[in-house]
Amino acid sequence: MRRTLANIYRLGVKELWSLWRDPMMLVLILFTFTIAIYSAATAMPETLHNASMAIVDEDNSPLSQRIVAAFYPPQFKRPAMITTRAIDPGMDAGDYTFVMHIPTGFQRDVLAGRPAEIQLNTDATRMTQAFTGSSYIQQIALGEVTAFVQGYRGQAAMPVDLELRARFNPTLDKSWFGALAEIINQITMLSIILTGAALIREREHGTVEHLLVMPVTPFEIMSSKVWSMGLVVLLASFLSINLVVRALLDIPVAGSLSLFFAGAALSMFATTSIGIFMATIARNMPQFGMLTVLVLLPLEMLSGSTTPRESMPEVVQNVMLAAPTTHFVELGQAILFRGAGIDVVWPQLLAIVAIGGVFFTIALAQFRRAISEMA
Repeated sequence: MRRTLANIYRLGVKELWSLWRDPMMLVLILFTFTIAIYSAATAMPETLHNASMAIVDEDNSPLSQRIVAAFYPPQFKRPAMITTRAIDPGMDAGDYTFVMHIPTGFQRDVLAGRPAEIQLNTDATRMTQAFTGSSYIQQIALGEVTAFVQGYRGQAAMPVDLELRARFNPTLDKSWFGALAEIINQITMLSIILTGAALIREREHGTVEHLLVMPVTPFEIMSSKVWSMGLVVLLASFLSINLVVRALLDIPVAGSLSLFFAGAALSMFATTSIGIFMATIARNMPQFGMLTVLVLLPLEMLSGSTTPRESMPEVVQNVMLAAPTTHFVELGQAILFRGAGIDVVWPQLLAIVAIGGVFFTIALAQFRRAISEMA
């Protein structure tokens, strides 16, 4: 047992030195846990944020000025005041997503009770912002017109007063979800890629043959790759959460990081095994890359990190219970978002351990078969 542990340790240190000498992998790790996390938190295409807008105000009345003043950050940039001739060139150049045209006599027609129109030109190539923004602009403009006509701002008294309370994210800041969800996704992705690439690198450099003549077993070789690459991912994700998420983005973490990283380590026991299994099937790095795309997309999209599992067909929900990422996403969101303790997430921990044991056994059998073929 002591010799086995010593071999696993020394082989793992060798893997760390090999990774240190691979600049492309180091760049991938750095990008994944810095720029990718920051982008996921700040670039939110599903929300209306700093949308460019221009307004043609031919009426120049108190009502039109009131409408112009209603558009401000963070949903919209400060509207640019342009002329009618600048509408088409500005939209053709992509300078404006929305251009509102308020015609002459708009306020007069509104006060006289005659039909009044405002033209809204939308750049539909920016599909998400165009769909969301058009609705926002319509609500804002109609609200200003109604308040102007009534002479006051108010709402009719409702028979029921609905009190809304947003738990775990009081300001409904979507960057909180984007950053932490991306951390969970990147842990899964990097653990698969690094472990599989380590085995492919051994094969391409011809060092697998050297390992075969050494007094080490396939179990020791595989275990060394699991712990070394898992350690790298854990360290990178720990620094990312503390330096990028908490320090740079000022996003709070509700629960225990120790418990989260314990769950991440168990999850990587399964995902690193998946990476080794894929590397034994692929003959080179391009093939491994193609397999990674085929495996990672379902794992990330159907595990609940991108879209809620409740919105998926029931058969997909049941099938994905066999994936470690499903339980890791549920565990990670419970700890990081809701501050859950081990009394809440212990079923996910047990499921991850069981699934990890199955994947490790399958990967080890495939790895032994691949080594015997090389020998």
